[in-house]
Amino acid sequence: MLQGEAPSPGAPATLDIVSASPCLAKVELRVSLRGLHDRDALSRTNPCVALLMQSCAQWMEVERTEVMKSTLSPVFSKVFTVDYYFEEVQKLRFEVYDVNGGSRLGSREEDFLGATECTLGQIVSQRRITKGLTQKHGKPAGKSAITIIKIYSFLEYIMGGCQIQFTVAIDFTASNGDPQNSCSLHYIHPYQPNEYLKALVAVGEICQDYDSDKMFPAFGFGARIPPEFTVSHDFPLNMDPDNPECAGECAGIQGVVEAYQNCLPKLQLYGPTNIAPIIAKVAKVAAEEEITGQASQFFILLILTDGVVTDMGDTREAIVRASRLPMSIIIVGVGNADFTDMHMLDGDDGVLRSPRGEPTARDIVQFVPFRDFKSASPEALAKCVLAEVPKQVVEYYSTKSLVPRALANEMQLTGSSPLKL
Repeated sequence: MLQGEAPSPGAPATLDIVSASPCLAKVELRVSLRGLHDRDALSRTNPCVALLMQSCAQWMEVERTEVMKSTLSPVFSKVFTVDYYFEEVQKLRFEVYDVNGGSRLGSREEDFLGATECTLGQIVSQRRITKGLTQKHGKPAGKSAITIIKIYSFLEYIMGGCQIQFTVAIDFTASNGDPQNSCSLHYIHPYQPNEYLKALVAVGEICQDYDSDKMFPAFGFGARIPPEFTVSHDFPLNMDPDNPECAGECAGIQGVVEAYQNCLPKLQLYGPTNIAPIIAKVAKVAAEEEITGQASQFFILLILTDGVVTDMGDTREAIVRASRLPMSIIIVGVGNADFTDMHMLDGDDGVLRSPRGEPTARDIVQFVPFRDFKSASPEALAKCVLAEVPKQVVEYYSTKSLVPRALANEMQLTGSSPLKL
């Protein structure tokens, strides 16, 4: 029966089939360069790459990378996002320029360092393409080359076998107040969870779905602990230094909740608020994972604190070191303290640097004051604090040229390189 034709009386039911819209996907690409030439003897090259796509026989610029200062082999952090159509030949052109001072991209002939062309289909099928750059008239630009890498998505890494390792660190400094007092941030109300528990459960319930064994290391800091009652900034909540994972009948995030409630009466809240030790502890484990060269484990550290950290210099140093590892840090500020200085750790307003001036390799910290979500749902808090994690996972593995674990195993079986994109 033709579409739009009315069925005759007694005719059998029919199904109209119409063509579907074209299959469309998003492909993310990152580029790097090597072997560029210095054009100016008085200054180093400041490269930038422009992406152009062909439409109606004309090249149209789509996006461009950031300008990298004084380097001949840059790896750009900018990610190109391109719509992918299987049924089309999508021609791409990558043009490289030296951007000096206030000059506009490509405004001078001498700014042009070279270009190369390929199709999106070639990149998708090969995962990585390295091509030499050519000058305006097809003349090779020396040994200069560009590498275009397809970036895998967060979902591809998770489905490929990457596990999220979730660790909790809770502030037990005296500024929280006596847990026996109802005004304390650590007061255990029989019917209403305190802010620490609300934040812990909201974030933990999301992360536990990506951890196969559901066994979470949980630590405290800023308290005097038994039996000597010395101050510790990285003690396990279950008081077992050889087994900090909260085991027992209540596994998962509920196990952490019970360990937190059980340890409170045993502690003496003290201080100061030092978080560099717990960052270093998780970073040590993440460093062991980095050595494996596989996308198998990514570490999330959730720090719950009621005040501005005391060891800010050491904390900045620890974050800079951790930024080179498969690790993200979430800090939730509990209570009504002035958290202005904590936003510096987030890195959203500028690159965080160590006291020695060393910048972070990537942004790994997300800071959120709990009071901003007091009247909101737990889901809203979790969504905010975890929003940057997928991006941080992909950024780490892509800059390390690590493919999803399942694909790496497949490539090993076929004899190709399992680790490089």
